[in-house]
Amino acid sequence: MEYQTIAFVLLGHLVTDISQGALPALLPFLIVAYHLSYTAAAFIIFAANIASSIVQPVFGYLADRFSIPWLMPVGVLLAGTGLAAIGLVSHYPWLLVAAMVSGFGAAAFHPQGARLVNRAAGEKKGTAMSIFGVGGTLGFALGPVLVTAAVLHWGLKGAAIFALPAVGTAGLLAWYWSTHIEAASAPRPEKAGDPIETGGDAWGPFARLTVVVITRAVLFYGFNTFVPLYWIHVLRQSQAAGAMALTCFSLAGILGNLLGGFAADRFGHVRIAAGGFVLLLPLIPAFLALTSEPAALAILVLIGFALSTTYSPLIILGQRYLPNRIGFSAGVTLGLGVTIGGVTTPLLGQVADHHGLWAALAVLSLVPLVSAGLTLTLPRPVHMYKRQATQADGVRR
Repeated sequence: MEYQTIAFVLLGHLVTDISQGALPALLPFLIVAYHLSYTAAAFIIFAANIASSIVQPVFGYLADRFSIPWLMPVGVLLAGTGLAAIGLVSHYPWLLVAAMVSGFGAAAFHPQGARLVNRAAGEKKGTAMSIFGVGGTLGFALGPVLVTAAVLHWGLKGAAIFALPAVGTAGLLAWYWSTHIEAASAPRPEKAGDPIETGGDAWGPFARLTVVVITRAVLFYGFNTFVPLYWIHVLRQSQAAGAMALTCFSLAGILGNLLGGFAADRFGHVRIAAGGFVLLLPLIPAFLALTSEPAALAILVLIGFALSTTYSPLIILGQRYLPNRIGFSAGVTLGLGVTIGGVTTPLLGQVADHHGLWAALAVLSLVPLVSAGLTLTLPRPVHMYKRQATQADGVRR
């Protein structure tokens, strides 16, 4: 495993997703400043997601065909400056534009970053992808705390401070790209007879996997968007407490992410992903049944842990189902599929407007049933490719 390359990609992932994680925590402040409904607030998340979904598979396709690691510094820069602009604009339509710029930056970063991690991982792809995921999870954890502190101190204009880490990290990644990443981004020769990385692309399993990724994103964005609002309006806590709850949700995901990747390398990616979704089945109803803030926070931490154990296995499964299109696979599993799931946030916002925040989160309790059921239908890649290789060898003979 090439730890230096993975460390630099992790840094870029961290700063990119600090911006992504900060955006939902801005919603309570934007609702007050612009007198927004829950639906209008959720459309800000939708704008960032839709910008990412349209172009991320394209970036992944380009990453497969060309060596373009410079997409990573550009992505970090746009993600941070887009968020910073939200604090400086004065009209709702410009909020949507700024959110879209931030989402476009995330789209540029993720496929190339995941492709580099796959190439640098060697045989420990699950572990390496979980380390990569930690950068994103930590970013989502730090984003709400940092943006809440900045806005409470300076007002909405305080969000502009997020341009500073974006510019600095983009410069550092550009330097590393010019001196190191070019070689790392080139395709590496695989071992002869490798049952996982050889053979044709399995589009059927990949299509089912994409649906699983979408359902996971529905859960992630549902909680990431509405937990701060739930803390404030249902549990009657402060805005800072809502941001802290979201941070705890994300921090629990770091441990889940690491353990999920490590366990997937040992016990199988399908098994670990399905197990994570099964754990969510009792946890979400338990969370909704609680009115005590400490008890609700404890269950929320377990939800964040269980949901994050599925992150690395799903991405690696996608790359193994499409071994000849690793960047495109990442563009779908980290971009298009995730964003389609995020598109549901305005729908959940409408549920919240008409029936309350509790009802919006109650809808999410049904989603793990679909996630777990579909995951259990996925084939294990190592067996699938062994079978393909055997069949191809029989035809040649």
